Amino acid sequence: MPDVTASPGKLPPLTTLPCFEAAARLRSFTKAAEELHLTPGAISRAVKHLEEQIGVQLFERATRSVRLTETGEPYAKAVREMLGQLAAATAAATARQSGSTLNVSTSDGFAGRWLVPRLYRFHRANGDVDVRVSTTGRLANFHGDGIDVAIRYGQGNYPGLTTEWLADEEVFPVCSPGLLKGPRALRNPADLRHHTLIRDGYPIAWADWLSAVGIEGVNPRAGLTFDSYTFAVQAAVQGEGVALGRTMLVADDLAAGRLVRPFKQTLKAYSSFYLVYPPEAIHQRKVKAFRDWLLAEMRDSDSGSAEDL
Repeated sequence: MPDVTASPGKLPPLTTLPCFEAAARLRSFTKAAEELHLTPGAISRAVKHLEEQIGVQLFERATRSVRLTETGEPYAKAVREMLGQLAAATAAATARQSGSTLNVSTSDGFAGRWLVPRLYRFHRANGDVDVRVSTTGRLANFHGDGIDVAIRYGQGNYPGLTTEWLADEEVFPVCSPGLLKGPRALRNPADLRHHTLIRDGYPIAWADWLSAVGIEGVNPRAGLTFDSYTFAVQAAVQGEGVALGRTMLVADDLAAGRLVRPFKQTLKAYSSFYLVYPPEAIHQRKVKAFRDWLLAEMRDSDSGSAEDL
């Protein structure tokens, strides 16, 4: 009979692997330290200890940067896959104790303006799955942070992760219907000089939109500023000024008549929404259920067949 208790062989110091994986993925000890809530010195010492123990140089170090050696590159990929498999196995092993909670990371704007108003439909079909939404702004790494899936806004380049396109975006001014009336009614983009601009932290700002449509004489830095996109849109709904609408995040307000588009000019965004998760996570029922529901909701939103909210 074979010896099923045989040793797995020489293992590296396991506590050093998350530090190495983060530094390899981010190409920076400083960024790895921020992600893992450690100091850059602690990351450096962990990586050095790992190199000493396995007898291989994994990084080439410069004054302000690090890069993987030819040996370090495939080793980092193997470590990343191993940590992902371990995280998935741990999640599966603790699913019963955790009550099958799905942890979703996304932005405040996407959560407040699109996801939360629709979550009741997911719960209706998946009553055994509890959803916890995190909007901290910290990028999920899926290793040790408890996040199962993330909805990210970017270019879709997330190495080592499964990435599924959800939707593109366009940017355009939106306002309360009341601003289309009166002596200073919004009729063309030049009329913006008579109204308050509402700003938030979105990469495409008023300066970009005004420049794209050729409008001068409007100060893009004046007006109201919010850290939260949800608050910016709410201010526009209340008639406090004109905000830059984003296709998905103001769709419900436009459909309900709470907001209107005063002009037809549109600026295409250079980023899109993506669903992101570790490849092995799709084998968890809660992840697959959420992924399938989310894609169906996106299709319904595009076709206009979603239920009235």
